[in-house]
Amino acid sequence: MRRREFITGLAGAAATWPRAARAQQPAKLPTIGYLGGGGPVSQRAWAEAFTQRLRELGWLEGRTIAIEYRWGEGRAERYSEIAAEFVQLKVDVILAGGTEAAIAAKQATSVIPIVFPTAGDPVGSRLVASLARPGGNVTGLSNLGSNLAAKRLEIMREVVPGLGRLAVMANADYSGGVTEREEIDAAARTIGLEVISLPIRRPEDIAPAFEALKRRADALYIVGDPLVNIQRVRINTFALATRLPTMYVQREYVEAAGLMSYGPNYLDLNRRAADYVDRILRGTKPGDLPIEQPTKFDLVINLITAKALGLEIPPTLLARADEVIE
Repeated sequence: MRRREFITGLAGAAATWPRAARAQQPAKLPTIGYLGGGGPVSQRAWAEAFTQRLRELGWLEGRTIAIEYRWGEGRAERYSEIAAEFVQLKVDVILAGGTEAAIAAKQATSVIPIVFPTAGDPVGSRLVASLARPGGNVTGLSNLGSNLAAKRLEIMREVVPGLGRLAVMANADYSGGVTEREEIDAAARTIGLEVISLPIRRPEDIAPAFEALKRRADALYIVGDPLVNIQRVRINTFALATRLPTMYVQREYVEAAGLMSYGPNYLDLNRRAADYVDRILRGTKPGDLPIEQPTKFDLVINLITAKALGLEIPPTLLARADEVIE
């Protein structure tokens, strides 16, 4: 009889072990799936700006929050693979770095909240229904300010005397660049510039694009996206070799020997994306968070590159610059 009671007691204890073990396990931390559009080197500063702001908001990586980092390296197929992986991991929020990454994430899930720190045209690319009321599970920040292309062309005219032919290099598969290309073309028509299109789709297309140009342009405008961001040193090497002044959308290109950039402050956009993630993790629905527009714009000029190209930057333009690299 005592043997039967012992076995019964043992079975009862065994039944309670899993529950006891579960009770002792630490609770799962809220998890962010960080889908970087570029690479860990090219976008390290963006990731640091994002995580620094999270810390300020009380989210400490490894203690109160977990972050799974993945990098698309500018390849559309990688975005889809990573987004599917995050769905399998059941992350709580996806931070999708760029238009194409956000589109891939949206195609992968209609349930997990998605925040993009930068998107060229959130409405035109069908990421959201409207800027004021995004709806669905996607929200974030647009990097498309009004008339930026026109302002960039005006700056180029100040630097390049007699500017008449402008080459425009853009990733043909980058949907976020469609609106920017339309703005470039419209601004060029207004001031009488001829536009020469240089479409690329992969790194191997860069050298042939410059070869096809054959000194037919006076300057080069690069539409930014993760692919060209990763290849910015290579693009600048070709541009310097062909003595082409360059205009970019963000400072990282100029730090890599580009001539000039004018556009939103991308570090600020990534910091502000952390505020979206914070609000979502605290219960706000992404569809209720309006899309924000850029509020900070930077003009960056590389005088070393200007000297190599034999260009004189007007003092009035230097006085307006937010940063001058000497």
